Amino acid sequence: MNFLPCSRLKLASATALVPMLAACTAPAPSIHPGHIHGLPDAAKGCQADQVPDAALVGKTESDAVAMLKGCPWRIGERDGQQFPGTMDFDPTRRTLGVSAGKVTWVRRG
Repeated sequence: MNFLPCSRLKLASATALVPMLAACTAPAPSIHPGHIHGLPDAAKGCQADQVPDAALVGKTESDAVAMLKGCPWRIGERDGQQFPGTMDFDPTRRTLGVSAGKVTWVRRG
C-alpha cells in the first residue's frame, strides 16, 4: 500500500476543507427554501387566491411573497438548486421555482 506522507495528507485535508468553510460563511437567504411559509390567516385568507397561479410567474421573489401573504407556500427550487419538500398533497400550498430572483414556475400541492 502507498500512503501519503503526513505533511501531504495535512495539505490535502486543508485544501478540501477551505471550500467547505467558505460555504459556511455565505449569507443565508431570508426565505428558507423547502419550509412552508405564510400559514393561512383565517381572518384575512389567501390573497393570491384572487388571481391565477400563473400571475406569480415573472414576478420578483419579494413581490410573489407579498402576494402569497396568508397562503401556504414554499420555495422548491432556486437558481437550479432543488430543495426538499414533503410529499403530502395540499391543494392550497404553492411551491415556487425561482431563477435570478424571479418566479419561473408555480405548482400546487
